[in-house]
Amino acid sequence: MSTVDVTEQNLLIGGEWVAANGGGTFGTTDPFTGEDSGRAAAGKREDAKAAADAAGAAFAEWSHTPPAARREVLQKAAGLLSERAPDIAAIVTQETGGTFGWGMFNCSLAAGILGEAAAQTTAVTGDVIPSNVPGLMAMGVRQPAGVVVGIAPWNAPVILGTRAVASPLAYGNTVVLKASEVCPRTHAEIARALDDAGLPPGVVNLVTHEAEDAADVVDELIAHPAVRRINFTGSTRVGRLVAENAARHLKRVLLELGGKAPMVVLGDADLDEAVAAAKFGAFMHQGQICMSTEKVVVDRAVAGDFAAKLGERASALKVGDPRDPATQIGPLVNRASLERLVGMVEDARSKGATVVAGGEADGPFLPPTVLDGVTPEMRIYGEESFGPVVGLIRVDGPDEAVRVANDTEYGLAAAVFGEDVPAALDVARRIESGICHVNGSTVHDEPQMPFGGVKASGWGRFGGKAALEEFTELRWLTVQSGSRHYPI
Repeated sequence: MSTVDVTEQNLLIGGEWVAANGGGTFGTTDPFTGEDSGRAAAGKREDAKAAADAAGAAFAEWSHTPPAARREVLQKAAGLLSERAPDIAAIVTQETGGTFGWGMFNCSLAAGILGEAAAQTTAVTGDVIPSNVPGLMAMGVRQPAGVVVGIAPWNAPVILGTRAVASPLAYGNTVVLKASEVCPRTHAEIARALDDAGLPPGVVNLVTHEAEDAADVVDELIAHPAVRRINFTGSTRVGRLVAENAARHLKRVLLELGGKAPMVVLGDADLDEAVAAAKFGAFMHQGQICMSTEKVVVDRAVAGDFAAKLGERASALKVGDPRDPATQIGPLVNRASLERLVGMVEDARSKGATVVAGGEADGPFLPPTVLDGVTPEMRIYGEESFGPVVGLIRVDGPDEAVRVANDTEYGLAAAVFGEDVPAALDVARRIESGICHVNGSTVHDEPQMPFGGVKASGWGRFGGKAALEEFTELRWLTVQSGSRHYPI
């Protein structure tokens, strides 16, 4: 087990990589080795203000930059992320415990997000709206909103950090990326790729900070007069705080929050396909994905076979060193997460659930865990686990399946498996979620798709043309031809 080279990450403000005001730094820890994984500048309120000031100053020029020029920079940044993927993936492993393959996938999808954003630079179109006034041409015109603050989490750090800024930049906004204190170096690589691709100074800015300063940094960014939009990806608890703060300043927010993704397995489902999707959906990246399959709502007629198959496949997954290319399941992000998950498993076991696979912590790992016979009295039924644990809930027929699938405060992703596709699609339409896949995993994302949730999973949509609504202002402009009669 080798010690990683500890590096120190600075802030990016106005095109310059600078230390925090006062020179403070903080360290991060490798979840697998327990060793130092790097240091970063400990930004404070004044650093957040400086970043927003720089973004505000850069807005006038960038917002009038031709779309072809914006497209070129974003495409170049996508290429840089792809070229640097092995190095960035290594940092992802050091900071978050994600496997090397997970880090590489993050870079690949993030490059795709930048590529899709580049394609959207010419999508900022408007409408000519018929007017009842003679000689009046009325238009609905979309324009860049201003400074956009992107607040990104640690779990899919390159994907979600890139998503926080790519579309805003494409539409002519300037951005401040507030990095997660868990993975400041990873998030910095996104800003570095954009900066190296040739963005003018101040168009992209990066703020890193210690955990205890997060509230102050976010408060300063939201309150800044140049900031017009805030997008946040993270927990529902923190998302509520961000939304409440933004509301006081009448700032618009886009929130992608927690999830408790259900997979409904109907009585006619192809069990092998459903099990494969459940295994991937529940255990990919240790279940630390907002779309992770957290509960399988399975028809009682096939529940026994499904549980046995899923338990067998879960037990066969390789758990170990995230740097080993053969590893499929790495460590949890930290000890607190591990202890919380073990507590949820023990709670379910004590209330009658059967542990089909896993269930016992092993160092920093929780092996893939399958719980059968989950009931509403158990914590695992309603709480977001955000780990490699999936609960099986047995039901009788589609109507009960829909009721159980919707019996949650969350509504991000869902899936339905059934051979009768029209019947499965009818179930999918009745599920309260922003995303639902028929005969596919709950874990699925593509840059051009409208991504977001309902209920306590947030509001607004990232991705493709849907992002245009979030990161531009719709203005009504008119031009009068000839004279106009006024009543006075």
